[in-house]
Amino acid sequence: MSAPTPLTLDVLRSMPLLMPGGETDKDERGRVLVIAGSPEAPGAALLAGVAALRAGAGKLQIGAPASVAPHLGVAVPESRVFAIPETADGGVGPEASKLLMTHAERCQAVLIGPGMLDAEGVAALTAALLGGVGEPAFILDAAALVRLRDLKEPLRGHGGRVVVTPHAGEMAALLGIERQAVAEDPLGAARQAATLLQAVVALKGGSTHIVTPQGEAWLFTHGHVGLATSGSGDTLAGVIAGLLARGASPLQAALWGVSLHGEAGNRLARAHGPLGFLARELLAEMPRILAEWGGGA
Repeated sequence: MSAPTPLTLDVLRSMPLLMPGGETDKDERGRVLVIAGSPEAPGAALLAGVAALRAGAGKLQIGAPASVAPHLGVAVPESRVFAIPETADGGVGPEASKLLMTHAERCQAVLIGPGMLDAEGVAALTAALLGGVGEPAFILDAAALVRLRDLKEPLRGHGGRVVVTPHAGEMAALLGIERQAVAEDPLGAARQAATLLQAVVALKGGSTHIVTPQGEAWLFTHGHVGLATSGSGDTLAGVIAGLLARGASPLQAALWGVSLHGEAGNRLARAHGPLGFLARELLAEMPRILAEWGGGA
């Protein structure tokens, strides 16, 4: 199969994002639901949610554990926050899927997984939403990837309108292979996962491979070592979700999202130094880069 296409600005401009008109209101720019966070990592929901807005989504809803939902509502006043029923140990309660399904049906994009630590509960929630909600595009990250190999049929039912964003360790678990095997052939692993899941795969790393279910592939090599920091992946997932909500295709959203995230890291590295900038600082860079690249938020 052919080598991946280098992911450049020219590639992005060949598949431009839909731009809102002057009379567009926030409903037309799309609604995104971010299901994320846990009592131990509530900030992941904040990072992903704000990233979706910075990418141009019109409305943000956050589904977060009941114990942290009020705090997120204050921290992100631009959002509507739903309290997810939780178990005594902070996991996803069994009633969560019914509540979230109602809200997901009214959204253009749904992100599941950042900062969620209850692998089994998140797997059950992901299965329920994939099987019961047909309209929005989905992006699955972190804990939502844990049992995906068992959800091939629900995934295929979405006709490729799913993006998954594993790092090498998550990819190895997903495919049932050693992490070293992913490191030795990341493109092959990404293609295998894209075929298996019928989803667009963005395999994160020093270089990021983006692959479609048909095996088309792009390679982003302009990332920065400073992006290897806590919360960076949450931010990337949120940007992709925001672009999906705006009407981008899963492939467009993945290519633009990976590129925006990488460029934001490069700019922070130039401004502050190669290490030590924070994932939250990536957020403010996004609208400026979008405007410069012709995908303005």
